Amino acid sequence: MIDINCKATIGINGFGRIGKLTLWNMLLKDDFDRIVINLGREVGKSLTDLVDYAIYDSTYGTLHNFLFGFGSTKEPEIEITDEANGEVSFYGKKVKFLRSERNPEKIPWGQEGARVVIDTTGKFVDPSDESSPNGSLRGHIAGGARKVILSAPFKLKGKSKTLPEDAVMMVYGVNHRNFDPMNHHIISAASCTTTALAHMMKPLLDHEETSAILTASMSTIHSMTNSQNVLDAVPKSGTSDLRKNRAAGYNIILSTTGAAKALEYILPVMKNIGFMADSVRVPVQTVSLINLNLTFHTPLDKDGFPKINRDFINNVYREAAAGMQKDLLYLSERQNVSSDLKGQMAACVIEGNDTHTRTGFVDIPPLTNVPVTHAKIFGWYDNELGSYVNCLTKLAVYISKAIA
Repeated sequence: MIDINCKATIGINGFGRIGKLTLWNMLLKDDFDRIVINLGREVGKSLTDLVDYAIYDSTYGTLHNFLFGFGSTKEPEIEITDEANGEVSFYGKKVKFLRSERNPEKIPWGQEGARVVIDTTGKFVDPSDESSPNGSLRGHIAGGARKVILSAPFKLKGKSKTLPEDAVMMVYGVNHRNFDPMNHHIISAASCTTTALAHMMKPLLDHEETSAILTASMSTIHSMTNSQNVLDAVPKSGTSDLRKNRAAGYNIILSTTGAAKALEYILPVMKNIGFMADSVRVPVQTVSLINLNLTFHTPLDKDGFPKINRDFINNVYREAAAGMQKDLLYLSERQNVSSDLKGQMAACVIEGNDTHTRTGFVDIPPLTNVPVTHAKIFGWYDNELGSYVNCLTKLAVYISKAIA
């Protein structure tokens, strides 16, 4: 029976890293009184084993310390209220675990009152797929949800396909206000890297002096994920990149990222800029670093010096962090290492001490001595709880309120 006094019910499909940390984030805040999580299968020997997984984490510690701090004397308030129906009370918040259906269209979201569902499984990524034997994103709507948020970028089957009119990719704090409740039903929250990258690019594109970007490239120095292997493994049939089968904890591994392509959906102006992106996986649990390289056509000041320099770029970020991207973008004046950013609830933290620029003059017939500045900018992001899940949750709250 649905509690009609609840503010709202949110649905989560999947309970891996993103699903679990989304639960943590929602328990921290007070936007939803009821959370329904679909696993589609039994876990452990009883509901107690599932609760144990939910409250302990090797990367972030315990749920209790996350909610109340290490010095808290508050007693844990977690109670299994209905073992058979998968109902648990986490500090007064009602959470229900569904453990029978894996196909989205068979999950009873309508019956559970979940109008918005976040799919964190990574299994259903094509918004144009109407149905398939194993299910699709649109299946959640058939199951009673009104809006579906994918915690990954869309991947269209077939290069000629375009996004359906009711599908949109969004990063909270960058383009989320473009959400149209009447027309947008399938929403991608992009990826962790695209989220951080979008917050790095937006201030530069919005500023008159730095908007004339000639070329751009980035490398993300990315932490390990569960898509990698603990130890070396035999590649599957048809595997083209053998490095993905190597032990994640013992190697620096060159990889790929779709962040550049996804960014074009978030900031369409990027289609006019040559952009390259790659990824380097490194053996840390979380927190990644974007190394962004840009070249600008550089205006000169009255004394003939380039206007775009380190201080200028840092000031662009400083102003953005105090304005439209407040609490989502920070400019750090200290020297950080990755551990310092674990749990940082910001989309991106600019490492201001290491912003670098160099200006040269090139001849582009019929022009001569055209000033061009190369800039190197570093941005930290907690690719799990802090940056990505925080923005994902904020997007879900925004969409839920927009359709209320």
